[in-house]
Amino acid sequence: MRVEPKWLDDDEMRAWRNYVVGSSLLEYHLHRELQDAHDLALADYEILVRLSERDDRRMRMSELAAEVASSKSRVSHQISRLQHAGLVHRIECPSDGRGVFAVLTERGHDVLTRAAPTHVDGVRRHLIDLLDGEEQAVLGRVFERVTQRLGGERS
Repeated sequence: MRVEPKWLDDDEMRAWRNYVVGSSLLEYHLHRELQDAHDLALADYEILVRLSERDDRRMRMSELAAEVASSKSRVSHQISRLQHAGLVHRIECPSDGRGVFAVLTERGHDVLTRAAPTHVDGVRRHLIDLLDGEEQAVLGRVFERVTQRLGGERS
């Protein structure tokens, strides 16, 4: 027996469609601003940020993939590009021969330091400054919940 889906009502559809279009536009503009000003993709910027937040500026590739919600193979390709540009390098994990670390280079840190103001300005102009404090809190809670629900479901 086939179960009929619980269709979205008008308000739910409006919310869903606004999210889909708005999040695509936001990502596009943030990417374009970084690309134009610093020749850096938004996805690559996010990897540099994650590495920079570590005391030793390094992270296991598998952990990095999980933190940026991407596949291991996609992150591996990104790291290869970033390595070719001199922004990161890879080292083997001394305690686990199968593990590999991505490590932020000084050049990578310098590029990140120059790009960060552009990115933060875009995030503020295109999202944060459009919301009041309560809306920011709701947005944070909603996507924390979504992340908790879906975070372990990537393959």
